[in-house]
Amino acid sequence: MRWISKILKILALLVLSLVFFLALLFRSDLPEEEVVEKYSTPQSHFIEVDGVKVHVRFLGEGEPIFLLHGSFSSLHTWDVWQQELSPYYMTISLDFPGHGLTGPDEKKRYSIEDYSQLVFDLAEKLNLPKFHLAGNSMGGAVALQMASQRPDKVLSLNLIDASGAPRREVRSLDSTQSQARGGGAWIFRLASHPFFSKILLKCTPKFLFIMNMKEVYGDQSKISEEAVTRYYELMLREGNRRATLDRLTQPRNTSIHFDRLTMPTLILWGAKDTWIPLSQGEALEKAISGSNLIVFEGVGHVPMEEIPTESVAEYLSFLGVEVRKNYLQPPKHVAYAD
Repeated sequence: MRWISKILKILALLVLSLVFFLALLFRSDLPEEEVVEKYSTPQSHFIEVDGVKVHVRFLGEGEPIFLLHGSFSSLHTWDVWQQELSPYYMTISLDFPGHGLTGPDEKKRYSIEDYSQLVFDLAEKLNLPKFHLAGNSMGGAVALQMASQRPDKVLSLNLIDASGAPRREVRSLDSTQSQARGGGAWIFRLASHPFFSKILLKCTPKFLFIMNMKEVYGDQSKISEEAVTRYYELMLREGNRRATLDRLTQPRNTSIHFDRLTMPTLILWGAKDTWIPLSQGEALEKAISGSNLIVFEGVGHVPMEEIPTESVAEYLSFLGVEVRKNYLQPPKHVAYAD
């Protein structure tokens, strides 16, 4: 019976070690007021849209451009783009519900269709009958959904490492949802797991965000401590962790009709994107008639963060703006055109 006693002692020690480890990782939610004070800017506005107080940032004047961020992100991902676009256009970035300073939606409306409707409602509230759309990752899927639903409202489309490309083969519902939410990215699988997701609600270590950013950047030397801290603290904003888990376990709910996408379309992609591979960008170019795909060598999933001035230069050129600043000279890239 001694060996049974030893096994029980070892198990008890393992359980206590696990409890101690989780206690070290425990992180309380950050109060909304504290996070808003730290991360809002003079250009920040909080606009009520269908019962949700949406954090919106405006810069510039002229034709409007909606800038739509990806999963786990916020409107801060567009910081440089807004600065460079604002001399020529009115730029409108926003935090989707469950992200950034907007925080959770009591009705849990986190699908692509929900986000698309929110942007339409915001545009109507701002009296903007037509607009340009630019979206990264999940935000690209939102832009695709909007352009497919109301092509008459969309002046142009810019898809940056976007989800939502048509797929030739669908093996299972689970694999489809996994691809749509970031391919093989481990963070999506972890957050969707019924056991680990409950742990992440209270135990959210910062090193997970460092690992996450190392995945989405092609050049890891460009990852700043400031950016990691911002991503981390915005996730800890009261209610955002719960909203993220609710969002990742909901059906995707998209209905994109690619034959309706006749507006000018630019597709930008990082060649080293491990979340949504380049093959998805190539599939989008084939599906959208007249579109043009530009690939940035050595760049990951978020070109507007990793190479902001180079990537926005391509977008400005697409919009017909001649860029004269030396630091905005286009990088070496490979353009795919059939």
